[in-house]
Amino acid sequence: MTIAVTGATGQLGRLITARLKELLPANEVVALARNPGKAVDLGVETRAFDYDRPETLTTALAGVDRLVFISASEVGKRAVQHRAVIEAAQAAGISQIVYTSLLHADRTPLSLADEHVVTEKLLSESGLAHTILRNGWYAENYTGAFPAALEHGALIGAAGEGRISAAARADYAEAAAKVVTGEGHLGKVYELAGDNGWTLAELAAELSAQTGRTIPYKNLSQNDYAAALTGAGLPEGLAAAIADWDAKAAEGALFDDSRTLTGLIGRPTATLAEVVRAAL
Repeated sequence: MTIAVTGATGQLGRLITARLKELLPANEVVALARNPGKAVDLGVETRAFDYDRPETLTTALAGVDRLVFISASEVGKRAVQHRAVIEAAQAAGISQIVYTSLLHADRTPLSLADEHVVTEKLLSESGLAHTILRNGWYAENYTGAFPAALEHGALIGAAGEGRISAAARADYAEAAAKVVTGEGHLGKVYELAGDNGWTLAELAAELSAQTGRTIPYKNLSQNDYAAALTGAGLPEGLAAAIADWDAKAAEGALFDDSRTLTGLIGRPTATLAEVVRAAL
């Protein structure tokens, strides 16, 4: 059985590939990347796989049995890119696709959902055996703000008291590796999230406890948070999107207490303290 991972040089792709190497012989794992040169250190076969060059994708999938299909990173282009991957998988005779979607994609108010919904529909209509992993928020989406929080003495956001069921990327990677190498997952849609949701105030408190400093959470309006992100150097469109996602988190969009992720990986997801410790 040969398993390939798209986006293998990305943060999630690297973790999935590394875990697959622990579960399978390295010669049964293929890293697919736009720039395969960046995947050499993964220690598996690498192949060029550019979502924007659909004419090359089928060849890159030759001999692959199962595919971990990590959603593309270019928001706004993903529906077209994903269609190309699915069509290539059909032509290559892929026996199973495991696709990384978004938590509650069919009902979430998050703007990110639209392209995932389209992709899920394309997979459903493709005739390909598949499994949908609807990944919740990555804890690293927030711990990435720690340097700025430590520099300025506060963690900022617009999520209010919304509980965020984030999990570490490594937990989502473990689930993907186990699903694509396991049995009994065909046709399933899994809503994946961390075991215990936390607020940004609780995140700031844990950061304070582990650094010995007082780092409060400062809740901003959506517009003020977007302005702060723009002032920190983010493009206006991205800053506005992040602020909107935070505002939706305040309304519960990032919460899930099903513990489905724990069920798949066979252990609890990383705790808030573990997430902060790893980031520091």
